[in-house]
Amino acid sequence: MYQRSVLLNLPKADSIDIEFTDIEYQVRVGYQNSKKTILHEINGCFKSGELTAIMGPSGAGKSSLLNILTGFQRNGFEGRVDYVGARAKHKWQDYKKSSCYILQEDQLYPLFTVNEAITMAADLKLGSSLNRKAKQMLIDEILENLDLLKSKDTRCDRLSGGQKKRLSIALELIDNPPVMFLDEPTTGLDSSASLQCISTLRSLAKGSRTIICTIHQPSAAIYEMFDHVYLLAEGRCVFQGSALNTVAYFSSHGFNCPKYHNPADFMIEVVSQEYGDFNDTLAVTARKKVWRSSTPTIKSEIFTNNGIRRYSDEAKATVLINAPSEFNKFWILLNRCFIQLYRDWTVTHLKLILHFLVGLLLGLLYVGTGSDGSKTVNNMGYLLVSVVYLCYTSMMPAILRFPSELPVLRKEHFNNWYSLSTYYVAFHVANLPVQMLFAAVYSSVSYFLSNQPMDRERFLMFLAMAILITFVAESIGLVLGTTVNPVNGTFLGAIGTAVMLAFAGFLALYNHMPIFMYYVSYLSYFRYAMEGMAQALYGFNREKLPCPAEVPYCHYRNPSTILVELSMNDAKFWMDMLILGVNMVVLRLVAYCTLKWKISKTA
Repeated sequence: MYQRSVLLNLPKADSIDIEFTDIEYQVRVGYQNSKKTILHEINGCFKSGELTAIMGPSGAGKSSLLNILTGFQRNGFEGRVDYVGARAKHKWQDYKKSSCYILQEDQLYPLFTVNEAITMAADLKLGSSLNRKAKQMLIDEILENLDLLKSKDTRCDRLSGGQKKRLSIALELIDNPPVMFLDEPTTGLDSSASLQCISTLRSLAKGSRTIICTIHQPSAAIYEMFDHVYLLAEGRCVFQGSALNTVAYFSSHGFNCPKYHNPADFMIEVVSQEYGDFNDTLAVTARKKVWRSSTPTIKSEIFTNNGIRRYSDEAKATVLINAPSEFNKFWILLNRCFIQLYRDWTVTHLKLILHFLVGLLLGLLYVGTGSDGSKTVNNMGYLLVSVVYLCYTSMMPAILRFPSELPVLRKEHFNNWYSLSTYYVAFHVANLPVQMLFAAVYSSVSYFLSNQPMDRERFLMFLAMAILITFVAESIGLVLGTTVNPVNGTFLGAIGTAVMLAFAGFLALYNHMPIFMYYVSYLSYFRYAMEGMAQALYGFNREKLPCPAEVPYCHYRNPSTILVELSMNDAKFWMDMLILGVNMVVLRLVAYCTLKWKISKTA
């Protein structure tokens, strides 16, 4: 099992240097599939104990280089990337477990407080090797160091931009990663919050961490905080070295930075060719020489709000942490899913109320149809409306579910919080009982108000079909939500439901369909739902139905008559249940595969 030495009070992390050689990256553009080179055989070394900034104008290749170094882009480039530790080079699998990637947009669950979010991260990363008290001490220390302790009980959706950024960093600091990547960490922050964010990163780097971030045009105060700057222009490195050496480097090439001018702005102006095209010359020089300042010996230290506090090796409390098993992570994720469902009133409370009200409305609309032989056709309409309602209310939210959670899921999965299969199983275990409750609330109200058979077995059979149609429709929604964007998914879901409805066997009778269309109807899950519900209400030798005295002829007094006319008399209830169950399982497996594909594609 993978193990990591976690030191309390944010100690020095295991050092890992990132070296890359002759990195070339090309993409295909246009209809002719012509290739465009994004990165031109660039070299570099990002050392531990340094805060490194990857800079350059728009289109210079910053994000492409960052994606290659983080592992988001594992294929499609040439060159070599080495992860050099204190004793030996790390394999990709070990390095992947030792790094984290903090995206430009802060992906947090809005309904959890700061303390809840970081506690769940600690449970997923550290397991049970630390007891609850020791784990809370570590959490409080991290929050205090990142100036978040006062916001401990604040919900994530009420945090400021700077607080969200610091919380994103805090979540990844729990297991003390040696390598941290950040994409535009100051985007959306004011000058004060940006300065505080970069100051935090620099203090973290002093703990022997390798911290790399992309940044566009920082202020002079922020720029001076970077220990190492890697400047890109047109996919080539034109400067790599200390931020303090920038002015001297460009001065050696005849570019003199004006007094009181921001060096970061000046070098972007130079590589943007505002003073002429000298990028080729700069690239040649940058390839031969690195203007890096001598790196001082890194001591074990952490940062506090009042400055730097130093610890000797003997004073550190070292705890060997065994990463929790996926089984333990499953229970943590299951608990998180249940809390999220409980707190999101639009997903649970509102839908529960609406299912009750719609059941009440349809029950009153079809009142008496279940026990009146003269209203049997009307009662079949009730079954069809029930199937359509349960289908729509299950499919449409499912189409939107994963697209809304995909950014958080992609971040947590890429940063090794848990495996995708663990998350997927926990999601279903938490969600399926809720869907069963919705179907039960609707069915109970509408079933009894419409005077369906007061028979326990028949009601349970009707409820089973309602739950299964809910599961199948949700499964289709999950497939659409993980395959196409929400707009197209909603459109395809509505069109697909209309097509399934046409083959349900009520709007167009099976014995009136062309033979080809009749066989196509076997692909409609509405067919099996309607057959199952009709069998539950009118099959299994139900006694004759009463008819009003004023009705001269009651054609459907015998329940089997409606089944014969709809060609449902030969239907097998348990076979319909089995087919719907198989549909649900297969579709959810397909949804898992498409979700995995989408995560790997977006990564």
